[in-house]
Amino acid sequence: MRILLVEDDQMIGEALCVALRDAAYAVDWVQDGETALRVLGNQTHQALLLDLGIPRHDGFAVLKKIRAKGDALPVIIITARDEVENRIKGLDLGADDYLIKPFDIDELLARLRATLRRQGGQAAPLLSNGRLSLNPATREASKDGVVCQLSAREFSLLQALLLRPGTILTRTQLEESIYGWNEEVESNAVDFLIHGIRKKLGADAIKNVRGAGWMVVRNT
Repeated sequence: MRILLVEDDQMIGEALCVALRDAAYAVDWVQDGETALRVLGNQTHQALLLDLGIPRHDGFAVLKKIRAKGDALPVIIITARDEVENRIKGLDLGADDYLIKPFDIDELLARLRATLRRQGGQAAPLLSNGRLSLNPATREASKDGVVCQLSAREFSLLQALLLRPGTILTRTQLEESIYGWNEEVESNAVDFLIHGIRKKLGADAIKNVRGAGWMVVRNT
């Protein structure tokens, strides 16, 4: 799962990148609103963590431009501005959540998981296609009574598929979900990760659609 972080404080940005990567997210980090808008126009992310007090277009301006284009990208505002009017403005402009600094990283991760679930049309804490389940809080996957722990990148790949069961994701889409800008994309990484997941959960856990990509079947 690929996250764009927009934060101009060096210390906070570095700490959040480490915490998010430890939680199995791929993270791209920019420090101003103009760069954020350019990146969002050219690359795909699954969520945006947005500070308000950033240079070259503040967070409100960035959010307004995103929503004006009809972009439904999940947005969580992270800011020290705790005034009620700012919270109201952020939410009314289209933010999915508003978190005031300083915050506990575990709370941010929980809010991010909840926001991504809603974006994927699932309210339950477990992602599931009816047979295969994934717990984003623990990185545990289960299928037919078998429960296993996934590596960070196995988790990211399976989460991307389970957020859209029945949808074929290409190699490029899966790579974008598990790698950030500064991470080298390893040769055949997707094949290697899918092999590992199938070894733990069974060969039918992920379906290959020849010439197109991979998917998890939507079971009823």
